[in-house]
Amino acid sequence: MVRAAEERAAQTGGRVTITTDPAEALQGADAVATDTWVSMGQEDEKAQRMRLFGDYQISAGAMALAARHAVVLHCLPAYRGAEITAEVLDGEQSIIWDEAENRLHAQKALMAWLLVESGQADQTTERLVREAEAAGL
Repeated sequence: MVRAAEERAAQTGGRVTITTDPAEALQGADAVATDTWVSMGQEDEKAQRMRLFGDYQISAGAMALAARHAVVLHCLPAYRGAEITAEVLDGEQSIIWDEAENRLHAQKALMAWLLVESGQADQTTERLVREAEAAGL
């Protein structure tokens, strides 16, 4: 995967940086993405994970290292004050809620396609899916 990313970067003028240093990773970044530190079923590991990942919190200070136009992403659910501060989650650079909305529409489209393919869709759903397919979507 890294090699493929490096090849794409070489073709597009981008770069791939692999580091465990948050400041280095954030320096000049165009996009900053994070995820929850404690997923379902990992609740008993919460204290350990908070200590382990604490230096990776996305805060206003961390975002100050990124490019001025940088956006921040999070696939949700987010724990304010853990992997991301409320200030960043709700801030101007956040496109987290747009990301969630896009994922919702993608999931609805997948459900509609599955209904059509299984023969369970009504005529309107089937027509919309076929139109989307014809449009290359």
